[in-house]
Amino acid sequence: MPLLFKKTAVMGKPIAEFSKFAAKHPFQIILSTLLITAFAYVRVIEYFRNGWSLDTSSVFHAMNLNQVESKDFLYNSSTNSLQPLNFTNGQIAANLEVYSTLPKIYVTELEFKSTEPVKCPIKEIDDITFASTENSRFVVQSQFDLPYTVSLDDVVYQLRPQKNKLLQFINFATVLKECLLEKLQTSDPTDVFVIGSAYLGMFYTFVKLFYDMRKTGGSKIWIGLFTLVSSGCALFLALYFCIHVLEKPVTLLSLIEGLPFIVIIIGFKHKVKLAEFTLKEYSKSKFGNKTNVPSVMVYHAMLQEGGRLVQDYAICLATFIGCAALTSFIEILQNFSYLVCLILVLDVVLTSTFFCSVLSLKLEIQMINRSTAMEQVLEEDGVLEETAEIISGQNEVLENASIFTSHTIITFFKLAVLLAFVFLHFYNFGYRWTYETFNSLYPKMSNDESMMYLLQKDFQVDFDCIVFLVAKQYYEQPKLIFHVEDYALLTYNYISLAIRDKYLSKFLLVCFLFSCSINVYLLNNARIHTTMTVKKFLNKKLKKNEPVPVVKPVVYPTEGTRLSKNLSLEDDESEPVRSVEDALKTYKEGNVSTLNNREIVSLVVNKHLPLYALEKQLKDTTRAVVVRRKALAKLASAPLLETESLPYKYYDYDRVFGACCENVIGFMPLPVGVIGPMIIDDVPYHIPMATTEGCLVASAMRGCKAINAGGGVTTVLTKDGMTRGPCVRFGSLKRSGMCKIWIDSEEGQSKIKKAFNSTSRFARLQNVQTALAGDLLFLRFRTTTGDAMGMNMISKGVEYALKQMVEEFGWEDMEVVSVSGNYCMDKKPGAINWIEGRGKSVVAEATIPKDVVSKVLKSEVKALVELNISKNLIGSAMAGSVGGFNAHASNLVTAVFLALGQDPAQNVESSNCITLMKETPEGDLRISVSMPSIEVGTIGGGTILGPQGAMLDLLGVRGPHPTEPGTNSRQLAKIVASAVLAGELSLCSALAAGHLVQSHMVHNRAKPVADSSATAKEMSEDKLKVLKEGSVTCIKS
Repeated sequence: MPLLFKKTAVMGKPIAEFSKFAAKHPFQIILSTLLITAFAYVRVIEYFRNGWSLDTSSVFHAMNLNQVESKDFLYNSSTNSLQPLNFTNGQIAANLEVYSTLPKIYVTELEFKSTEPVKCPIKEIDDITFASTENSRFVVQSQFDLPYTVSLDDVVYQLRPQKNKLLQFINFATVLKECLLEKLQTSDPTDVFVIGSAYLGMFYTFVKLFYDMRKTGGSKIWIGLFTLVSSGCALFLALYFCIHVLEKPVTLLSLIEGLPFIVIIIGFKHKVKLAEFTLKEYSKSKFGNKTNVPSVMVYHAMLQEGGRLVQDYAICLATFIGCAALTSFIEILQNFSYLVCLILVLDVVLTSTFFCSVLSLKLEIQMINRSTAMEQVLEEDGVLEETAEIISGQNEVLENASIFTSHTIITFFKLAVLLAFVFLHFYNFGYRWTYETFNSLYPKMSNDESMMYLLQKDFQVDFDCIVFLVAKQYYEQPKLIFHVEDYALLTYNYISLAIRDKYLSKFLLVCFLFSCSINVYLLNNARIHTTMTVKKFLNKKLKKNEPVPVVKPVVYPTEGTRLSKNLSLEDDESEPVRSVEDALKTYKEGNVSTLNNREIVSLVVNKHLPLYALEKQLKDTTRAVVVRRKALAKLASAPLLETESLPYKYYDYDRVFGACCENVIGFMPLPVGVIGPMIIDDVPYHIPMATTEGCLVASAMRGCKAINAGGGVTTVLTKDGMTRGPCVRFGSLKRSGMCKIWIDSEEGQSKIKKAFNSTSRFARLQNVQTALAGDLLFLRFRTTTGDAMGMNMISKGVEYALKQMVEEFGWEDMEVVSVSGNYCMDKKPGAINWIEGRGKSVVAEATIPKDVVSKVLKSEVKALVELNISKNLIGSAMAGSVGGFNAHASNLVTAVFLALGQDPAQNVESSNCITLMKETPEGDLRISVSMPSIEVGTIGGGTILGPQGAMLDLLGVRGPHPTEPGTNSRQLAKIVASAVLAGELSLCSALAAGHLVQSHMVHNRAKPVADSSATAKEMSEDKLKVLKEGSVTCIKS
């Protein structure tokens, strides 16, 4: 209900303060509430059950009368008749003295489950037996005491008194159905309709509660369950205050008939709103926000909902107070109105304390999980903070996805709760049609009429007595399942009795309180851990938000200064040079940077200072390059190094040192061209290529133009998984084979995956493939590696998985020959990469209109298809190629790799490619390249260098993807495949038209052949014109 008055919202402020206090101390509030409610529950149950108490009979006795069903009869010896003893409370008091003096006799029918008739006497029972049949007999005892085991014809039988439990349940269901149908036909339809509708409405309210809580997204069942617990606590506390404090008795019947109306009127909408506001605020809050505190979130939620809560409950409260005042002449209705008023007040109190504590505890647990996931993510190299936030949020969803999220289990659980609720509230009725109906539901003892007949026929006693007719008991031959069942029940009874012990119960209470204290302590520690993770996250974020210095060209010092002389290859002859001994002394003192270059070179030449240690000693990477070049010029007699033929200036060697290269003497400039824009999956890209091969960029550019005319490239990534193939050895072939079978099994794969995945946040093992060669076992780990190429990441995981196999998984005799056993296989041609794939497996396709083929590519569709079959397919097959069914994929892969900082050695397997061409029904050309092993990454390696990183920025794939790890590297693989597609199309077109040699000659500006040559004379003017046009088209787009 919306707020009727704006000032009503102010009334929610004090309740919000209570909620904030409760949210800060959730354990204390929840436990104190449950303990108080438990006390109230016991007092209420005692009131309704008239002195209800626990059965404390011993578990060591095989059976006693409390454990079985029996009926009481008065036996009249003079008339030889049995009369049932059914007294009211007044009759019992009046006849107690009369019947207490009569002796008691117990009559029990024993049935033996045996294929043979039971004829011999029962040795263990020295009592009267009568009315015996083949498999049963009646036993008369003065004290009810049946032995646990008996012997008949040397066959042992064991007492199974619970045999008929299922039968009783079936009887109960049958009688329930019959009685309900009978009473529904004879009762007042209005009563039936009103009570039935009320309970249906209550059940709908329960179902809607769980449905609404499920929509909040924070919990599938637990918050809804604790909502019911909160309302249940309010009910029992209200009953206690109403009955024992206010002394306003409430009958069980009025409670049963009125409870569904209370549930429907009060409902759970306010608790649902509180949970929705709280969980929504938590989901929107960013990690590290100072307001991201459970107590603050609960406070804000109560501010939003508190006004409506107070308003709605105040209206209901006023209504029932008026009802109580107007119905003073009807005590039952007036007392029930008082009860509802107490429920309303207590429900407001418990909603603002108990329920808010539950919400706070739920948020605490989610925040602890989130901070733990965040801490793990932040430990990964190259992970952005935004990515860490998203992954930690996904982690919460995964952890919530437990068995309790199963729709089937939740449905059955809710159904069981509802059925139990119905049974408990219909269990005892006081009067009217409901009482009469359910009072007749309890199943009667089986064979009542036959047992009465037998007693009247055969049972005779010379004195009056009380006869207890005990339900039929069953003896069966012992089975293993009986022993298991007996021990389980015995254990349960032992525990039940132990809990009732006055000393042990107090000890358990102390342990419970101690456990609660430890939980509070652990929760506080977890909060500290969360706070530290938040600080760590904020510090890293602050560092990230600091202005990044602009990368500027390396500025050399002014000419003539000492610093500029140290960075120059030319020596200053006027500068004095100390002896090697003096220079060595300075070096040992740690002041090597104060020496001039010639003095340091003398130390290197005389082997006092290693070449590789120059950067560390000089603290200047560029000066280290200069000194190394001058030293190598003397050591290797290579004066060329003292010139600037190999450039070295204006380069950021700090990024190179310790990451990309050692013993650096300069850098090798490569010309970088660009092709494009090429439309790849509807996005245009300009693709850089570093190459020294003429016509390569021009040829790929022509391919781009043709592809774009047909709508661009469509790509599909089919696999993503880097591999590492260690080699291990066992002492025998048998053990190697056993290990192979274990690794191939589901158990082996699962254990290795768990060990491998624990080493990294992003490395996720997909599978382990094995191969056996003698006693050598080769394993091929395939895993995702995020945006990194991943060799280091996967090597770390492989080492740990192998270590776990030796130490934990039972393969102590396994010897690791090599972490890389060439089964990967890395930087080598191999059929396994061609078949299974390695890195990214990409297929790229484009459709080229036939007019574009003729105008741009200067060829024909049929000619291209025939050339592709003859050259790329049949020709490569004749050569025995593995993965080389293409024209020149390696050209494009290598050029792109060099421009983008990829490992150029991996062009061996990355160039695996099969090019396919076919003519479409419309006459167009459809071309595709399938590349199963493109090995690229956008972080680490050469991508950290400035120029290469800039080219990755040009493509928009530099570094890790901010939200989906691995997306950048996968997109880069698609770009590589698309560049290969352009190169394949253009080269095949040039070959089909005969333009290849001529284009290279024009591009390289070769001297024209004299007109007097025989070739020129024999070549017609038309053919020469076509060749010239083709060469120009191949160069220009």
